[in-house]
Amino acid sequence: MSTYTNDSDGTEPGRSGWIAVGFFLLSLLLLYLPPGPQQRLASLVRGTVLRPFVMTQEGLARRRVHAAETEALQRTLDSLAAVLSDQTTLAEENDRLRRLLALSERLSASYVAASVIRPGTPGSESMFLLDAGTRSGVVANTPVIMGRGLLGVVRESRDNHAIGMDWTHPEFRASAMTLDGSVYGLVQATQGLFREADRLLLDGIPFHQELEPGTVLVTSSLGGVYPRGIPIGTVVDEADSHAGWRRSYRLRPFVSPGEATHVLLLVPDSGRDDITGIWSREAPRGSDHGVAEVPRSTGDTGRAVRGPGL
Repeated sequence: MSTYTNDSDGTEPGRSGWIAVGFFLLSLLLLYLPPGPQQRLASLVRGTVLRPFVMTQEGLARRRVHAAETEALQRTLDSLAAVLSDQTTLAEENDRLRRLLALSERLSASYVAASVIRPGTPGSESMFLLDAGTRSGVVANTPVIMGRGLLGVVRESRDNHAIGMDWTHPEFRASAMTLDGSVYGLVQATQGLFREADRLLLDGIPFHQELEPGTVLVTSSLGGVYPRGIPIGTVVDEADSHAGWRRSYRLRPFVSPGEATHVLLLVPDSGRDDITGIWSREAPRGSDHGVAEVPRSTGDTGRAVRGPGL
């Protein structure tokens, strides 16, 4: 039986050893070459054998520089976007405050200015907190208005704060009428697929009375909660009829609850049953953020009175 033998046990060195010795002698030769031939040889090696590795290294270096520049540009873009967003929000806030101030100057009824705070908890999307309460004269069923019209109503009032609901709440109800007082109905919320698609529904209109798209609806003071004349919204189109003897209409509200930060509360006061006139001198027609220019009643039998394209 033959025994196992290792090739490395031979007296002659293997091929790998000769290769190592060769590279060692070549390195010594290159080390002691004059500078001129040494540079030429190095250039030749870089241009042939090492060329793929050199190109790869240059590509990686360019990518690192490009990534650093891209990151710097992205930070600059984010900073500019944040500045523009803050300026836009501030401009919109100033616009709403100016309109609210102009409204308060025209308002003859007693009112309390308050700030709106959203709880942000699940199930409270249609509710808000107010930093004014019974000490300021705010009680339950106090109307809450903004520069463009009706936002909602106070449900509960404590010493220094109150809880209100906006028009998107399922329990919101308001008696409404056309500007000339010829058509009356009840306004309530109707939910869309998402909150921005929520609309108001005008119900209880007799079947023989028809409203055109763009007709402005205001509060009618029936029920004793809202004074007469607070803008609610404009007619969009007719909804499904009920029981064949009355009509329903979808409304586009003048006020977006998501924009509410500062409001006016119409505290109980004698002689505030009709405040229609304060919206008849509103901002010029065509303003994207303005209230509908609500004219005084002209006895037009309920035909369309155009509001803004909200």
